[in-house]
Amino acid sequence: MNANPYPLGLRLAGRRVVVVGGGTVATRRVPALLDAGADVLLVSPELSLSLRAHADAGRLRWEPRRFVPADLDGAWLVQTAVDDPVAAAEVSAAADERRIFCVRADDRFAATAWTPAVTRNGPVTVAVLGGGDPHRAMRVRDRIRDLLSARKGPLLTPPVEQGPPVNTPAAGGSAAAAAGAGAAGTAGGIAAGAGRAGAVGRVALVGAGPGDPELITVKGWRLLAEADVVVADRLVPGLLMDELGPDVELVDASKIPYGPSRTQEEINQTLVDRALAGRNVVRLKGGDPYVFGRGGEELLACVAAGVPVTVVPGVTSAVAVPAVAGVPVTHRGVAHEFTVVSGHVAPDSPESLVHWAALAQLRGTLVVLMGLKNLPAIAATLTGHGKDPATPVAVVQEGTTGTQRTVRSTLGTVAADVAEAGLRPPAIVVIGNVVAALPPP
Repeated sequence: MNANPYPLGLRLAGRRVVVVGGGTVATRRVPALLDAGADVLLVSPELSLSLRAHADAGRLRWEPRRFVPADLDGAWLVQTAVDDPVAAAEVSAAADERRIFCVRADDRFAATAWTPAVTRNGPVTVAVLGGGDPHRAMRVRDRIRDLLSARKGPLLTPPVEQGPPVNTPAAGGSAAAAAGAGAAGTAGGIAAGAGRAGAVGRVALVGAGPGDPELITVKGWRLLAEADVVVADRLVPGLLMDELGPDVELVDASKIPYGPSRTQEEINQTLVDRALAGRNVVRLKGGDPYVFGRGGEELLACVAAGVPVTVVPGVTSAVAVPAVAGVPVTHRGVAHEFTVVSGHVAPDSPESLVHWAALAQLRGTLVVLMGLKNLPAIAATLTGHGKDPATPVAVVQEGTTGTQRTVRSTLGTVAADVAEAGLRPPAIVVIGNVVAALPPP
């Protein structure tokens, strides 16, 4: 009997959801469960780097082993994200015995629940079921998404097929030639790509913003919706992955601080290989591609291979995260300048390119990205070079997200205060009198 599914919105906050599998499907589905406040138990011998980052941050519990039926004790829902039908059937059987709804990635008709195609617009969530056909559901979802995001007047940017790639040289050119060629160089890049034997795709370096999925730009969101391949790092908003089509290849390019990661060379090669195979690739990065995002290196790799590239700037966390925490990086009568530096290299390291002694003499705002591990050394170095230990400091963890936390302190005590609060990366450090310019939100 082919009965219609009953649509339902599950309120999962604080309720156990078991996810079996740690690969691409789980990487796409887990962020929406976390956004719903679910108590996620992930069972898998191995995890993708993105999921590993969630586990390390304490957002979910990971059992590094194969599934056993007792994993479902106390669960309200189970998502089976494995491609082994025997293993998936074992999970289904255990769920049936316990009357727990089970979503199956391998066989939707053997599942007792389906994951809909979803789009979100502010407080509105639209979920579409396509009668078991995920492509139909995606097509309908996309039409609804277009209606919800419709703007009066012309588009702010031309359609993707009319938007020329940037910084792309003509055939046989170099990166330096591309930079000097201007508009003529970009046009040459398109012609060169079109004249190859076999269609050449393109790469878009897209900034996804600081964490809130609604802070991606309109153009970035549109390119993401049209992508064949998405190469994403760990800081991109996970809910954006939840809206990808079923045929979109998701490549996990996460780099866990001081932990496992893909090499930059691997990422570069992935972009080039997929584009030369004729696919439209989005390299999705947290923040802005060119603010400590290695976007320039990826562009150069694509240029060397003759791949057209489009760069879509993103909202950088260096400005956005302090703002949502109630800290303006400039303020009349307080700061006429702000400086953004990377703190991932210790101040006393010979590899550091930052002139910390000079920064200690500035009167404006200092914003430190990726500096949580080295915060004690950074604070000591700045005060050692004359910065007042009473200078206000704010440290904001996971800014613009539902797990945002802020510690306000002074330069002399911030390292101890952050350690006591147990803050973890990603976090932004703001040093300067602007921290006290506005009342805390």
